Amino acid sequence: MKTRSVQALKHFFHQSQSIGLVLLACTALSLLITQWGNTGLAYAQFWHLSAGQPGAHGFQWGYLHLPNQLIDWINDFAMAGFFFLAGMEVKRELTMGELSSTNKAILPIAAALGGMIVPAILYIQFVRGTSYSSGWAVPMATDIAFTLGVMAILGKRVSHSLKVFVTALAIIDDLGAILVIALFFGSSLSIGYLLLSAVLMAVLYQYQKRAKQPDTWFWCLGLLLWYAIFNSGIHATVSGVLLALMVPKKYLNQYEAKWHLPIYFLVVPLFALANTSIVIPNSFLTLLQAPFSWGIMVGLSLGKPLGIGLATWIMVTRKWAVLPRGVKPPHILGAGILAGIGFTMSIFMANLAFSNPTDLDTAKIAILLASLFSMAIGYLWLKRIPLN
Repeated sequence: MKTRSVQALKHFFHQSQSIGLVLLACTALSLLITQWGNTGLAYAQFWHLSAGQPGAHGFQWGYLHLPNQLIDWINDFAMAGFFFLAGMEVKRELTMGELSSTNKAILPIAAALGGMIVPAILYIQFVRGTSYSSGWAVPMATDIAFTLGVMAILGKRVSHSLKVFVTALAIIDDLGAILVIALFFGSSLSIGYLLLSAVLMAVLYQYQKRAKQPDTWFWCLGLLLWYAIFNSGIHATVSGVLLALMVPKKYLNQYEAKWHLPIYFLVVPLFALANTSIVIPNSFLTLLQAPFSWGIMVGLSLGKPLGIGLATWIMVTRKWAVLPRGVKPPHILGAGILAGIGFTMSIFMANLAFSNPTDLDTAKIAILLASLFSMAIGYLWLKRIPLN
C-alpha cells in the first residue's frame, strides 16, 4: 500500500498539469487566508518580516549586503533557482533542441517576439499620459508551466508538434523577459561588483570549457556570482541564467531533471504564496478601473494571441517559415490564447515595475483575472479544434 502511494505521488509530480494544479491551489489558499481579517493581515505581514535594520541595499550584516524581507529572499534569491532552470532549458534548446537551427527556430522566435511586442504596445495605449508606463513589460510574459499544464490536460486534443512549438515559444519568451529584467529593471550600477561578476564568470567558463561536472566549487562560485550580481545593480535573478549558461552541455538533461522538482514544487509555489497574499478590498472592481489594470488584462488576454497569430501569419504568408506538421492557424490562435497565462513571470515583472503596494496588488489581481480568462478560453478553443 505504501509503495503504491509513493508511486502515485511520483507519477503526480512528473505530470505537466500537476505544476499548474499546485500553483492554483497555492494561489487560492493564499488569497483565502489573506481575506480572514486579523489572521489574513498577519499572514500578509509574515512575508514582509525583516532580517534586520534595512541598509542602502537590503540590509547590512557586517560587510555583507543582503536582501532584507522574507519576500525579498524568495524573489531575489530563491527565484534565481527558477531562472537557473529556465536558463538550462534555453541553453539546451539553443544547442541541441528546437532552436538549434535557423529553420527550426525562425517561426517560434517570430511568434514569441510578436507575443511580447503587441501586449507591450497595447499596455502603453491604456496608460498613455499617466505615471504607469513602467509596467509595460508585465503583459509580455508567458507562464510556461501553466500553459503546458493546460495543454497536457487536453491530452490528444493537442498534437506533439503544437506542444513543441509552444515550448520553444515560451522558452524564447523567458529569454526575452530575462533580457528585459537585465536591461530595464536594475538600479544604479556598481562597477566594482560588475567587475567581480565578470571575473567569476571567467572562472566558471573554465568548467564549461573542460566539460567538468558541476561540483562544490561550482556551486560556491555560483553563490558568489549571485551576491555580486545582487549588489551590482542588475537584478539578482539574472545570476541564475548566467550560471546555467556555464553548465556543460552534456550535463544539461541531468541537472534539469535534478532541479525540476524542487523548483516547480517548492520554489514556485512559495513564490505564489508570498506574492498573492493580497487583501482584496470590497471595492476591488473600482481598483480594476485603473488604466494600467486594463492594460495588463487586455495585453495578456488579447495582445498575446494577436501578436503570436499576426507574427505567425506574416512569416507563413511571406514564405519565410512553414507551420509545424499537423498544425493549422486555429491551433496557433489557441496556443496564443493560452500564452496569455502570465502568472509567475507577470507577477515577477509587476514586483519590479510597481513600488506602490496598492498598485502592485491591483496589478496582481489583473494578472490573475487575465490568466484565468486565458486558461479557460484557450482550453475551450483547443478542445473544439480538430487535430487535422
